[in-house]
Amino acid sequence: MSTANDGEDHGEVFLDEDDIVEEINVDEEDLPDADDDAEDAEVFDEADDSLHIFTGHTGELYTVACSPTDAQLVATGAGDDKGFLWRIGQGDWAFELQGHQDSVSTVAFSSDGQLVASGSLDGVIQVWDISSGNLKCTLDGPGAGIEWVRWHPRGHLVLAGSEDSTVWMWNADKNAYLNTFSGHASTVTCGDFTPDGKTICTGSDDASLRIWNPRTGENIHVVKGHYYHAEGLTCLTITSDSSLVLTGSKDGSVHIVNITTGKVVSSLPSHTDSIECIGLSARYCFLQELSSETMSDGFDLFHSSPWAATGSMDQKLIIWDLQHSLARCTCEHEDGVTCLQWLGASRFVATGCVDGKVRIWDSLSGDCVKTFRGHADAIQSLAVSADGSHLVSVSIDGTARVFEIEEFR
Repeated sequence: MSTANDGEDHGEVFLDEDDIVEEINVDEEDLPDADDDAEDAEVFDEADDSLHIFTGHTGELYTVACSPTDAQLVATGAGDDKGFLWRIGQGDWAFELQGHQDSVSTVAFSSDGQLVASGSLDGVIQVWDISSGNLKCTLDGPGAGIEWVRWHPRGHLVLAGSEDSTVWMWNADKNAYLNTFSGHASTVTCGDFTPDGKTICTGSDDASLRIWNPRTGENIHVVKGHYYHAEGLTCLTITSDSSLVLTGSKDGSVHIVNITTGKVVSSLPSHTDSIECIGLSARYCFLQELSSETMSDGFDLFHSSPWAATGSMDQKLIIWDLQHSLARCTCEHEDGVTCLQWLGASRFVATGCVDGKVRIWDSLSGDCVKTFRGHADAIQSLAVSADGSHLVSVSIDGTARVFEIEEFR
């Protein structure tokens, strides 16, 4: 028996004449052109709300910092092994922070704005003088990549956490090593000086928080175990009075620790996936004083607490009333929340998301009041300019974008 694909030409072959339902004549002019799909794709491209795009990097961007004293100056770091200094609104100016041998994972300005540090997965930190543009010093010692860099609030001391489970401190003015803080059993994922500069708090993938004396290197407290996080810490923030540290974890929980005693005083267990970012507002949001009769252990510390915000891969931003350890509002996103930034002393908080959008939220109502489009991939980090008028976001799409936020100051 012959078939239609046995190599012979049988003309038009049907299983049966009755299988033909209807014959339709097609005018070739009605057929779509091959280019039509491409045109539709171009029309589908979303609007770009940014007023400045920095495209100096050739790899995924990981980190951004704005100068605390110069409203136009921005630092960025990326997977192209480069850091850059550039200015908002001056697209033709950029200064490369040269010399790293691996991805620039973190950048940070000193509190006086005179110096900028760039930390890399090559295990080295470079410190640059802003006024001269010269490399001031190179700080090394860690045996693996730098996860984060922080400056002392009132001096040129540099603190850094490493993948090798250690924390290091140097004096940048003297190019001098000061101390190593050893004790964590895994990558030190987050850390900082307390605002009074007297204590250091560090969090690790080993699910512990450690509190240190920066002068002696002594480990004052280790916080871990049953009443704390079950998985690695991802982020932390410290209250302005240096009394409390809030920590977020891969396990979706947030805990509040008294820095003096090392005790967990409250827990905020409302996320269902990894906490990626945490931040405290700079304003005091209508908190009522508690009488001594109503205070439970630790709650006297919350008298003047600001609100907190946490962002998670569960696609939620939660605004917290720390005085009562309650969620004030939950802000739903279309994808995971990767970073957040309170906008100065205002009630607004910005979020960066895996969907590539930057959103501004009203912490009082929980409403999304603005969505900034332009990025083509996940947002990695956010920073606010010194005058509060611009928000800078960086993405794995290889760009940094600047958005106007003056109305939210």
